Amino acid sequence: MSHTHFKLFKPYGFISQLLSNDARQARKKKFLSELYDFPEGTMAIGRLDEKSEGLLLMTTDGKLSDTINRSGIEKEYYVQVDGMITDDAIEQMAAGVEIGFDGKKYQTKPCKVRRLIENPTLPERSKKIRDARHGPTPWISVTITEGKFRQVRKMTSAVGFPTLRLVRIRIGSQTLMGLEPRQVIEVKELL
Repeated sequence: MSHTHFKLFKPYGFISQLLSNDARQARKKKFLSELYDFPEGTMAIGRLDEKSEGLLLMTTDGKLSDTINRSGIEKEYYVQVDGMITDDAIEQMAAGVEIGFDGKKYQTKPCKVRRLIENPTLPERSKKIRDARHGPTPWISVTITEGKFRQVRKMTSAVGFPTLRLVRIRIGSQTLMGLEPRQVIEVKELL
């Protein structure tokens, strides 16, 4: 059986699933099925929370989905933080920080964190972010090989610099480059 794969630019305010069986949630939330007529059996590989944007991979191949989720493949995020993040905070995040996960404490694995010298060229977000008049809002790049629930947001908060905007720009060799928010394209291979 041949499978179909997609990559898309998930916009702010969408949930990383095609639909909901919960009638109330289905009325109030935005789902990926609004963006494209995906074939039956399509699933998101990993998730981005409702307030996060960026690269999302979709496939009809459940085995491939499991492989990518468990393989320790790199996921890179551009993260706009509240306040002039310090070198010390960046080093702490890179070494691993303690976050809450499933009601327990969890130590994140070492990862790559760097300050972005120039602001990334990204489309405006549908919901306004507070502007720099209220203090600096620099961007950092965070590359992780795991993906706990809201992990990057929890990591920046753990070092005292809450996330204002989070955009996933890369999963393995797949990038967000050339995609606009809401855009979905079919791809031959995901890895």
